[in-house]
Amino acid sequence: MASNDAVTKTGKRRRSAIDGRTTRHPGYRMSQTRRAMIECIFGWGKQHGTMRRTKHRGIARVGADFLLNLIGYNLIRIPKLVSA
Repeated sequence: MASNDAVTKTGKRRRSAIDGRTTRHPGYRMSQTRRAMIECIFGWGKQHGTMRRTKHRGIARVGADFLLNLIGYNLIRIPKLVSA
């Protein structure tokens, strides 16, 4: 969850910029789980794909490289999706 209200080593409770008015809604928790799934895709692209640093210039070429990374990620996911 994005609200950081954990207890520190000194025993103080952290103060979060996101209060209970936001976090109490069920849509907030759903949004956070979807966000984590999307971050996983970008993390894979940076670690295993070529999204860390682009080798291309221009929106079209960078977009094509990004699409190629997404295709590669989906190919990696196919065995998990078939078994489920």
